[in-house]
Formats: sequence, structure tokens, C-alpha cells
Amino acid sequence: MLMRGLLKVRNKEKGLVPLVANRAQREYARNCTKRNIVLKARQMGLTTYVAARFFLQTITQPGTLTVQVAHSQESAEEIFKIVRRFWENLPKGMQRGALMTSRANVRQFVFPRIDSEYRVATAADPNAGRGMTIHCLHCSEVARWPRDGEETLASLRAAVAKDGEIVLESTPNGAGGMFYEEWQRAEETGYTRHFFPWWWEESYRVERISPQRAQRDTEEEEELIEQHGLTAEQIAWRRVNRAQLRGMAVQEYAEDPVSCFRASGECVFEMEAIARAMAGAGEAAEARDNGRLLIWLPAQTGKQYIVGVDPAGGGADGDYACAQVIERQTGMQCAEWHGHFSPRELAAKVMELAKVFNGALLAVERNNHGYGVLAHLRAAGAGNVFQDAGQDGWLTSAVTRPAMIENFGAALAAEPELFRSPRLLQECRTFVRLADGNSGAASGSHDDCVMAMAVAWAVRQRGAGRGVRMGSLVRESGWAMGNVHPSQREGARVM
Repeated sequence: MLMRGLLKVRNKEKGLVPLVANRAQREYARNCTKRNIVLKARQMGLTTYVAARFFLQTITQPGTLTVQVAHSQESAEEIFKIVRRFWENLPKGMQRGALMTSRANVRQFVFPRIDSEYRVATAADPNAGRGMTIHCLHCSEVARWPRDGEETLASLRAAVAKDGEIVLESTPNGAGGMFYEEWQRAEETGYTRHFFPWWWEESYRVERISPQRAQRDTEEEEELIEQHGLTAEQIAWRRVNRAQLRGMAVQEYAEDPVSCFRASGECVFEMEAIARAMAGAGEAAEARDNGRLLIWLPAQTGKQYIVGVDPAGGGADGDYACAQVIERQTGMQCAEWHGHFSPRELAAKVMELAKVFNGALLAVERNNHGYGVLAHLRAAGAGNVFQDAGQDGWLTSAVTRPAMIENFGAALAAEPELFRSPRLLQECRTFVRLADGNSGAASGSHDDCVMAMAVAWAVRQRGAGRGVRMGSLVRESGWAMGNVHPSQREGARVM
């Protein structure tokens, strides 16, 4: 009621009207917490609503510092116009009394009589927030912040008071980057997700339906009508919108929080196959190690398994390490271990994992940190380490990398039901063809799950028993040359 009684906004007809919350704004108000991340279609009014919410807190709670951060100078100017309109249309008595302002510079309101301040800044400043204690922080269009935006966001977050409120808000901009990562990690970072599809905006409809609307609804349209109650006018608007924007409509006018993240570049893997796999991916049957180890299919007596391992340095801020367990005969994903591990820790964990899965073959990528993992495995006497060309581990090179990615991609396209991990499949969506002709994770994304799985499938393709050291593994699990297809035996070596 205070918002509606005090604040004025300019509507789409350019008239000045009281701020009456729309559907998305009301839903956000009901569910917001101290930490929020908002994924939305275009022009849902969330920036205006958050500005209004924070403006009222600034002028009614003495000592409040509010900061809104836009992705560009132009957007910062537009946001400040909204805030300035709030102040200019307050009762004159409030403007001349407690809310008298002294403006230090552009895009800033200072209310000295109540010791409060409202600022609108841009994400281009990596020192934003330093030296301040922020009580209300709104980061707008985070998906479009500049490349050094992570540093800016870290600085701003560090400045927010313990009981302060944070809103990270954006339309999607590719399956990768800072906002995408923030959205995916919301549960573990304690942020409340809010998603607002395009049909929550009342103006997105065609009032006069043209003859094209008379055509029969597609299966996709029928599903939207059934699940979300869309009207004929909304379906007609959707058709026009998609005809105009083509592939970009999925991103600009989001319909679900998965498909709206279009890959930032050409995705290496088939998107339809990924979608089918994600539809079948479910909760793990078992979680261990604080959720870092997920098991979908426990080991079965008589079956053989391969553990593909993508090592990392182990630092908390660096890349993740990952181990993927597949069943040798079918290639079915059975388990995934994912986290920040040092080479020593990772060696211990994959040995434990191999033991659980019937003495599984350990296929460790030996590039970079992999040498350290393999050294610890040798020191521990592991007898189930994959060897290639007389050396422990799998070598990912300019020659082998394209083939192993293609091999995994073909498996995903042919049998998407083999892959159970949502994390792996999310990485597949952001694994793209890069400008230099190579492939890899889109900016701000990871590919450790993809590479671990590609290693596992590459070793499986080679025959799985090739190069395994003779020992307890062969005796207990039956890993031997007899398990390798004759066409793959040439050049194989059992030690």
C-alpha cells in the first residue's frame, strides 16, 4: 500500500501513474528472501519493482545505503530516471523535510537528515563497493556484465551487511558465464531462485487474431496451453514473436529456466539428445561425501566398470576434479565424484571408488595434474591403472581429444538414456566450438564432467582391458585380454 500510495512510474502509454504491482512483482514480493536470483523474460518490471522496494527502505530506514548496479552506462541512466521520478513525485512536505537531498554527483541521492543514500553505478568499476557498507544491493542484467564482472560482484557482495538484501537479476545470455553459474549454484550458495516466463506479462498477447491463428496448434503449443493455461491470444503473440526473433526468442522471452540459456556458440553435442537425457535424469540412488559422490546404479556382481578421471589442482577457486563410473559392456553411467581435490586426495578417492565398483579400471587423464594423481596411485600399489603406449594414464592430445569428444557425443546422441548426471548434461549444453576451431567449455563454465566421461568412453572403445597391469584386478574382476574384441588386440599390452 505504501508503494502504491507514494511512488509514481511511467507506463507504456507514457503516462504517470501509481505503481501497482503486476503478477511477477507480486510473486517476487511473496517469495523473496535476503538473497535472491531472478531469471526472467524481457520487460517484466522487476528492475522497477526492486528499485521501488529499495527506495522505500532507503527513505524509511535511517542509515540505509542502497546500490543498484547496471550492466552499462545507458542502463544506469535509465534506472536512475526511475528512482529520480520516485523522489520528484513524493509529497512536497517530505521533499523539503526529512528527505531533503544533497546530491554529491550524478546518479546519486544523499539524504543527510536521515543519513541514507541511494546510488546507481555500472558494473565496469571493479572497485565498486569497496569502503562501503551496503544494505540493499541490486545487480541488474548480470548476464551482460563485462568480462571482469566477477571481480566487481565479489567486491559488492563483500560490502553487503550481514542482514542486507541482495538481488541478482537478468534475462539469460547464453549457457555460460557468471549469471548462468550463479543460477546453477543457487542452492549451494543459499540464493532463492525466482523464474518469470514471458506469459506473466499481460501485454504479451495479440488482441485481434489473424487467420494464421486458425492453423492447428502444434504439440509444443498444446503442451503450453495445457500446462500453463495460455490463451489463443498469447499463442498468437508467441508465433509472431518467434517468427521475428527466430532462435533468439527462446533466450529473450524465456519459457523455462533450462532452454532459455542458449549456448554461447555452437554446441558440440546435440541439444535434442541432451534434452532427452535430462528428461530421464533423476535423483541419485545414493549420495556420499557431502553430496560430492552420487551413485545412480550400485555395482553388480559379475559386472566390470571403468572410472574415467579428469584431475585438477585442488584449489578451492580452481577447476573441479571429476571421476565418472561407467559399466563396461553398456557404457551406462553409474556414479560421479566431483569436487575440489588435491592429487593425493583424488588418488585416494578414485582407489576407493574402484574398489566399490568391483576393482574398476582406473583411466586417469595424465595431462598436467594427472601425473601427480598417477604417482600417488603407483605409490599406493594400485594394480588397476589403465596404460597406453607403456605409460600409466590416458593422454589427451591434439590428436586424441577430437576423437574422444566425438565418440562421447555419438554415444549421447544414440543412447541419451545412458547418462544420468544433471551436472554432466549441463556441462554438455555449454561445451561449444570455440573461435579458434577447438572445442571446450563456454566462458564461465566448466567441462571436467564432460572430459572425465569422454576419457571413460575412449578407454571403453579401445577395449577396456588394454594395458592393464596383471595382478589382483585381473584375478578378482576378470580384466584380461580375453575381454577385448580381437580387432582391438593388436598392440595391446598386459603387464
